[in-house]
Amino acid sequence: MLWNTGENKMIDGLIVSIQFLTRLPIKKSIDFNDENLSKSIFFFPLVGMIIGGIGGLFYYIFGYFNENIGSFFALLSMIVVTGALHLDGLSDTCDGFLSYRDKNKVLEIMKDSRIGAFGVISIVLDILLKYILISNLEGNIPLILGLAYGNSRLVIAYIMSTKRIAKEDGIGYMFHRSNPKKYTLFGVIGYLIIVLVINPIYLIPLFFSFFVGEVITKITYKKIGGFTGDVYGATIELGEIISLIIFLGVLKWI
Repeated sequence: MLWNTGENKMIDGLIVSIQFLTRLPIKKSIDFNDENLSKSIFFFPLVGMIIGGIGGLFYYIFGYFNENIGSFFALLSMIVVTGALHLDGLSDTCDGFLSYRDKNKVLEIMKDSRIGAFGVISIVLDILLKYILISNLEGNIPLILGLAYGNSRLVIAYIMSTKRIAKEDGIGYMFHRSNPKKYTLFGVIGYLIIVLVINPIYLIPLFFSFFVGEVITKITYKKIGGFTGDVYGATIELGEIISLIIFLGVLKWI
């Protein structure tokens, strides 16, 4: 039966990846077991490219009026598609890390559903900077946004597979526990091939996204000893920003 084939199991992994990283209306019920979670990691960069591609599509639709309106709706569409999930992680992480408390208190602050001053500031700065960056991009905007958002998801797949976690609960722990290293490796290889085929120079933004991931890892280990779901979200947001910044520089360079 088709439902028992390896190909169908990979499709389950794709659906889990879409359901976890986006709010796209895919209603099929998939078990969040270790196998599906592990395989879903392979599709993280692909889902990131889909998110960025949707933003690029909205950019062209509304960019008919002018680039500022196009940039606004591109950014808005990507926030809606992701359900602002990663922005929430960024705000919680900033509230906790910038409180300069001990590990347990930082984790408690991050778990609190209420948003603090640092969280509000981080969201405002994140959205403002992304808007400025998108409005200054030139060339194939859907491709650039697709790669920028794909870069950040590839980095988080790598981090989920290889870095320590701060606590043994939550969605982040479930992905880490699924031992997805094999599928992360396949995902990295596949994504690198795609970028090389498009343009090898686009490896530069990807390199800097990984560099930011390592910096965040060092800070996170010092603050709370490992990653949580909120820090994963913050890493995605910062990875998107650094990719867009480097893409802007690369495009001006070439």
